[in-house]
Amino acid sequence: MAYEPIWQNEPDKLAKFEWVKLQKDGLEIIRSIIEKYALEGFASIPADELDLFKWAGVYQQKPRDGHFMMRVRINTGIMTTEQARTIAEISRLYGRGLVDVTTRQAVQFHWLKVEHFPDIFRRLEAATLYSYEACGDCPRTIVGNPLAGIDSNELFDTAGIVEELNDYFLLNRDFSNLPRKFKISVSANIYNNGQAEINDLAFTPAVKIIGDEEVAGFHVMVGGGLSAKPMLAQKLDIFVRPEDTLKVASAAVTLFRDHGYREKRNHARLKFLIADWGAEKFREKLVELTGDLPARGEDKTAGWHAAYFDGVHPQRQEGLYYIGLNVPVGRLNADELLQLADLADHYGEGRLRTTMSQNIIISGVPEGKLQSLLQEPLLQRLSPSADHFISRTVSCTGNEFCNLALVETKQRAVQTADYLEQNVELDEKLRLHWVGCPNACGHKQIADIGLQGSLIKTPEGMVEAFDLAVGGTLGGGESSPAAQFARPLKGRIRSDEIGPVLAQLIAFYKQERREADSFHSFVERVGIPVLQERLTDILAVQA
Repeated sequence: MAYEPIWQNEPDKLAKFEWVKLQKDGLEIIRSIIEKYALEGFASIPADELDLFKWAGVYQQKPRDGHFMMRVRINTGIMTTEQARTIAEISRLYGRGLVDVTTRQAVQFHWLKVEHFPDIFRRLEAATLYSYEACGDCPRTIVGNPLAGIDSNELFDTAGIVEELNDYFLLNRDFSNLPRKFKISVSANIYNNGQAEINDLAFTPAVKIIGDEEVAGFHVMVGGGLSAKPMLAQKLDIFVRPEDTLKVASAAVTLFRDHGYREKRNHARLKFLIADWGAEKFREKLVELTGDLPARGEDKTAGWHAAYFDGVHPQRQEGLYYIGLNVPVGRLNADELLQLADLADHYGEGRLRTTMSQNIIISGVPEGKLQSLLQEPLLQRLSPSADHFISRTVSCTGNEFCNLALVETKQRAVQTADYLEQNVELDEKLRLHWVGCPNACGHKQIADIGLQGSLIKTPEGMVEAFDLAVGGTLGGGESSPAAQFARPLKGRIRSDEIGPVLAQLIAFYKQERREADSFHSFVERVGIPVLQERLTDILAVQA
């Protein structure tokens, strides 16, 4: 290593897996996969080595029978159609035609075998795509504004900055052994397209008068994260010029590497260090590495659109449009992705853009081609004007593939959205986020209604169920609500009763809301006790 791992000097403060990482850097697993395990097969892989597969972007999928999930990095969600075709072809050859868009703008395959990986790595690299470090204790896929470069609501184009950060951190052994994963967000969009508050490190749009010039740059937030102990990122009192973004990011990751906690895996994310240090101490330590940085300027965040872009919208470039498509719960097949690539070439600029709401955007469409594109058969399923409930439904992988999930999520989420569409009339699009376990890959804490999988005991045995949380939102500047996680309601709901229970809860909202109420403002106005009482009454009738 090019740096001294100072934490090894306190061996009694290291979790077991920290010793594994000290003996073999996670990035070494890539060579081991190619030169050994792909040749010798799944049975030859030791358990400790399987844990390191994450650095190759790979997890064992349920039921641990030799099949794997692979995650592919899509920086800020922008990929060329040739890259999309590569992804589709890998899915067709090795992944049973399945493609999932994740809540971090990445793409996931399933059903892969270790024998497939050398060819998959080659195909990805030929398309300038990588699965490396899409998982593991390292800087993960860098998320941001999927509209970078075409967005009339961004201060400047951040795509190049994201690429610079990605190129610096990817396969960099100075940062391949962090206490836990590190998630970075970069966006200059005024509607918080980068979901800043739930990332370890987030760069958000700002301006500052420096000398006689107004400079567009970033404010910085640190220490956000979800999982079982969610925390909102805290603001640092610094202003960052675009050209200094890498310097600041490198310093932040260095501080986490050298001072983050390594004793317990469930207490190792940056958010725990920030909770103990506070934002001011972190800023002081950061500036020791970066040199002086200006104080905060004027925050330009003006709202939060929850990373939704459905419909037809004008781009910054006159005469060009982008179309936001709904991909129900982020799942499509290889043939559909190939068709999307063809449509993006024929009608657009040859790019597809993935979103943190698990959807896809076709960009660069001239006005004269819009109507023809909208008539394409594929856009009947991947619709720019999907029904209200499915258009705002997000879901994690669930126990179909995930070893941590207690329940199935994606199919249940689609079924529930269909039920609500048929039984509820609502002029507002409520965000419904489904997760199969406390790790919260489906971002249930920032949903209007978050649903977390659980189990419930019945006379027939244990059955799948869900717990509810309500009123989540991220921030959007002084004129918008402050970021707040969804708050839990007591009362476990059998999975086959979710649709009727939600329909009655939404009916209560419709009955009691005021004209200016959104669901979030309604929850804030009436309070959790009132909603708890209503849910308790609903469940008593259901029993």
